[in-house]
Parts: sequence; C-alpha cells; structure tokens
Amino acid sequence: MARHPHLLHTVIDTTDPRALAEFYRRLLGLQYRQGDEPAADGGHEDKQDWLVLTDSNGARKLAFQRVEQLRRTTWPAHDVPMQMHLDLTVPNLEELHLQRQRAEALGAQLLFDRTNDPDEPLFVFADPPGHPFCIFVA
Repeated sequence: MARHPHLLHTVIDTTDPRALAEFYRRLLGLQYRQGDEPAADGGHEDKQDWLVLTDSNGARKLAFQRVEQLRRTTWPAHDVPMQMHLDLTVPNLEELHLQRQRAEALGAQLLFDRTNDPDEPLFVFADPPGHPFCIFVA
C-alpha cells in the first residue's frame, strides 16, 4: 500500500502577512489559527512573519509568510509569471457576480473577465499585493 504526504496548507509569500491574511479571511470566511489573531488593541503595527487561516473545523487552509520584497506578476504578459494562483468556485453565475463585488470591495483588482464563456465563466483577480486568483462556476 502506497503512502502519501498530506497537504497541510498553501503558503503565500507577502510583504505584509496580516493584510493579506485579513483579505483572504474576509473573502473566504476563514478564521485565524489560535494565537494568530490580531492584537486586541489593534493599535500596534503587526510584525508577525507567519500567520495561518483555518476553516470552521480547524483545518489549515492558507498560510502567509513575510518576505522582504515580492515582484508583482505581470500576467497576462509573461515578464513576471504568475508563480502560483488559487482557484475558487461558486455554484452559479449569479453567485459569481456577487463574489466579484465582494472581492473588489475587499481590495482585489479584476485582471480578466471570461463570464461570457458558456462552459466555464470566470473572473481572474489579483489580491492586494498582486497574487492572482480565479473565481469560476464549477
């Protein structure tokens, strides 16, 4: 019987782990791992180098790692490739448009609109520091 490693979470490099974790926490309805929550006073600059978001059952979903600098992708041009992206799904076109509004309200930038594709309507966004992610009808 073959053994396989278990995927713990996906790690995203960022110059500001708290800001990016907060973006995805709000977009995906996740929560901070115990001990990774923001300071209660909210008045101090957050210097944590590593944060983890979990689902409501405590399963790790995304982690955010501080890096000193990060070149923003130039996708769809190929000067600086995507390097990674997240695929998120919704059940129908109405929900897709609702999630576009939510993503943009949270600071995402629309990069590509393929909602007229009858087989797989989708939007491609960049999160605030520029990591691409897709939301599409599955």
